[in-house]
Amino acid sequence: MISLTLGHFLTLGAMLFALAVVGIFMNRKNLIVLLMAIELMLLAVNMNFVAFSHYLGDMHGQVFVFFILTVAAAESAIGLAILVLLFRNKSNINVDELNTLKG
Repeated sequence: MISLTLGHFLTLGAMLFALAVVGIFMNRKNLIVLLMAIELMLLAVNMNFVAFSHYLGDMHGQVFVFFILTVAAAESAIGLAILVLLFRNKSNINVDELNTLKG
């Protein structure tokens, strides 16, 4: 039976992070997909923190992930609230057509 090593988790984290980067560069129009790609990046990094924490026998990485997930949940809630307000005002969530936030 094959046991999972730290390299397996780091490879999976790198693939998830690369998928999120590709998602950001391939899709520059839909704001929801951009937010999902950013969240996927955070989850890939969190998985690496948990993997290192487990293999080093230290709980600090898992506690750090808890705080990261808390901030990410607040960020998602605020981002979706802003997105709903923009959609109500503009009837569109296309990134190219949203120029109201320019200074």
